[in-house]
Amino acid sequence: MIALQTTPDAVQGQQKPLYEQIYLAIRRDIEDGRLPCGEKLPSTRLLAANLNVSRFTVNLAYEQLVSEGYLQARAGSGFFVCDLSDLYDGLTRKESARPESGQTGVRAAMCESASQIDFSPFAVDGEHFPYRSWKRCSKDVLDHTDDLLLTREAEGDWQLRETIATYLYRARGVNCTPDQILVGAGNEYLLMLVVQLLGAGRTVVMDDPTYIQAYEVLVHAGCRLLAGASDRNGLLCDTAQMQQADVAYVMPSHQFPMGTVMPLARRQELLDWAAARPGRYILEDDHDSEFRYVGKPIPSLQSRDRNDCVIYIGTFSKSISPALRMSYMVLPRHLGELFRSQYGFYSSTVSTQQQLTVSRFMQNGDFERHLNRMRRIYKAKHDFLLRELKRRAWVARIQGENAGLHLVVTVKTDQSEKVLLEAAGKRGVQLYGMSSYCINKEQNVAESGVILLFGFGGLSEEQILDGLQILDEIL
Repeated sequence: MIALQTTPDAVQGQQKPLYEQIYLAIRRDIEDGRLPCGEKLPSTRLLAANLNVSRFTVNLAYEQLVSEGYLQARAGSGFFVCDLSDLYDGLTRKESARPESGQTGVRAAMCESASQIDFSPFAVDGEHFPYRSWKRCSKDVLDHTDDLLLTREAEGDWQLRETIATYLYRARGVNCTPDQILVGAGNEYLLMLVVQLLGAGRTVVMDDPTYIQAYEVLVHAGCRLLAGASDRNGLLCDTAQMQQADVAYVMPSHQFPMGTVMPLARRQELLDWAAARPGRYILEDDHDSEFRYVGKPIPSLQSRDRNDCVIYIGTFSKSISPALRMSYMVLPRHLGELFRSQYGFYSSTVSTQQQLTVSRFMQNGDFERHLNRMRRIYKAKHDFLLRELKRRAWVARIQGENAGLHLVVTVKTDQSEKVLLEAAGKRGVQLYGMSSYCINKEQNVAESGVILLFGFGGLSEEQILDGLQILDEIL
């Protein structure tokens, strides 16, 4: 807890605004070393309860400290003390502790509005990352410098690919050998390799709305993109767009952004579509399949492929960290051979140290333990957000539940998506509208209301509730 040099009654009895008294007390504790660098402060809710003041007052104090560089706000984690060792530059503590002129409640209120509660569907929980086990794995790699300095194959470290193949078979039913796996720096890089292997000029069909980053990569790589028709079971296979296409990009286990789970019958239709004409392929993006909260994980589409037509892409961005920038691709055997014969001269785009660290992290059981823990944490956040949304009159429909790191919500409002997002942004809440993920920007994504994505991976329950309460006021 913060060692404030005052009591709640004393705080309320002084003449200065309450937020400024709290701000000065915390600032003094930081400057005097009672709150060291890296120290985590209590949540705004907890501190407000302890001081018997409103959370708004504590928020003002915290945001003022953030704006002056005393605290750092980490999404989903809270507020932490910054390193001030080089801050004063010869000033005495007494001089530096004086509040600047103009530090009024108005300016602090402006800082409050700049606070971000980010409902990003791509954010992950950084607070529960297994730093200790990751550090141990990384140290083991550094202790074996002979392995570290060896040049790796273009497809990636063989041991890592063996580990990924074992994991994918056990967790996703993927049938492959290590020589079919290619490790690369992110899905975008792997998609560009796919275009090289299949040849530019391919016609690719995607859901609409879709994962727009994949759409942009494929377009810029020279593919012709078609927006395919979909229903509640996923991409429809008997449409004109499907007949024109020779590649289908799908996310059958949890489609982004709609959250659709493709049932077995539709998966088989898709496999039959690919098998009906030579040269057709299915790009299966399995980006967040690890996080399913009801029932068993759904087997991959690749696990049912009998014609070597599915290209499977997975990533460690959600399961470990997006900062890792490591993805993997399982190629049909003939495409794997094509890569080695024509593109084997490529250098691996992922550092050897990272590859060996991930390999150890998976082999010693740390990865599985981390996933099990994060499933429980994300399920709690998912359930909390779902309960809170169901209580709100402005929520017309909720989709995509029980999997992934976001929910899709149709909002009852007369405001446009743009106006609603701007209004929330001014109040410190970052929202994401469905129109950003539409191929056809002119289409009406909701017959009535606005469709939003509510990501919960990077937020605490407290932040989720704060964000929804702000939306209560806006809507």
